Parts: sequence; C-alpha cells; structure tokens
Amino acid sequence: MADVTLIDHPLVQHKLTLMRRKDTPTAVFRQLLREISTLMCYEITRDLNMTLEAIETPLTAMQAPVIAGKKLVFASILRAGNGLLEGMLDLVPSARVAHIGVYRDHDTLEAVEYYFKAPEDISERLVIVVDPMLATGNSSIAAIDQLKARGAKHIRFLCLLAAPEGIRHFTTAHPDVPVFTAAIDSHLNVNGYIVPGLGDAGDRMYGTK
Repeated sequence: MADVTLIDHPLVQHKLTLMRRKDTPTAVFRQLLREISTLMCYEITRDLNMTLEAIETPLTAMQAPVIAGKKLVFASILRAGNGLLEGMLDLVPSARVAHIGVYRDHDTLEAVEYYFKAPEDISERLVIVVDPMLATGNSSIAAIDQLKARGAKHIRFLCLLAAPEGIRHFTTAHPDVPVFTAAIDSHLNVNGYIVPGLGDAGDRMYGTK
C-alpha cells in the first residue's frame, strides 16, 4: 500500500508472535512491547538527516556524523501508546514527548479527545506518533488533526498492527503522513477489533481486562 512501510525484520516478527499469544502474561507482554518498539524505532528513524561535527578521538581529530536539526518528538496516543513510547525513549532519550488523550467510544467507535500536551515548537520538529493499533483509524486521525492544528508539519505514524480498513481511512484523511507497522492483518470485526490481532493492547499491557 502507498505510504505504508511494513517492518518485517525477523526479530520484530518473532516478538510480535509472542505478543499475539493469548496466554502471554501481562509482564511479558509489556516487556515485549518495549523491546519491539525499540527495534521499530530504528526503522522509522533510518533516514534522519545527518551532518558532520568536528570531534577529537583518543588518536586524532575527525569530522564525525551526528543527527542534524532539532530533537525528535514522540507523541503517544494515551494510554496504550505509552508502551511503545518507553522503548523508543530507551533508544532516543533526548527526544521530546507529547501526550494526546483520545479514547474510542465503544458504541459509535468514534474518537473522543480529552487531553493534549506537546512542545511549543512542534512545528520545527519531526513528530513520530505512536499507538499499538491502527484499527478504525479514528483515534489516530483525531490525534494527528490536533497535532496539525498546533502547527506540526513533519509527522510519521508508528503502530504494531494495522487493519486494511484503518489504513484506507487514515491515508485518506492524512495522505502526507507515512505509516510504519509490523503487520497488516486481515480485517476488523463488528466490534472494531483487528483480526487476528492481539486483543486490546492497553488492557493486555496494564492487566485491566
């Protein structure tokens, strides 16, 4: 699909299979989510702009590559996005963090917004939005609507699983935002859950089901 990158690294796929198992304990699920998000972070940041900086090694002076521009922003769609956020911050601890409170109404499947907090200069930074699931797409679309309304111009979206229906809805609403995912599953069921999926990521991460 256009604007969708499938992250099919063997370690990512192996850890995702472990997470899909219904008998995976909460603590193990949470640890796997942290590990897989670190691996996926490598892929979504693969093409960051670089520049050269003069440094001294123990042997000599040299021009060495460093990431150019302002620090990244990781924007977590609460609450399940925080599971991906932690692993990404392990890899990029200097990143700024935004939190976007959006939940899905279980009757209408529409997104309901309740919280937003982000760096003031978000328009000058690359923003990576994280949420484990791209199901109907309503929550992620609403979150990115809020980011764009506050000036964000350079946005990418990272998820563990995506449904074809969600991808179509998302890319129609935000064709300028590339999607990175570890799997594109079969379909959504009548309740708006991804099939085969892995259940509700937030409930499995926090043991609240």
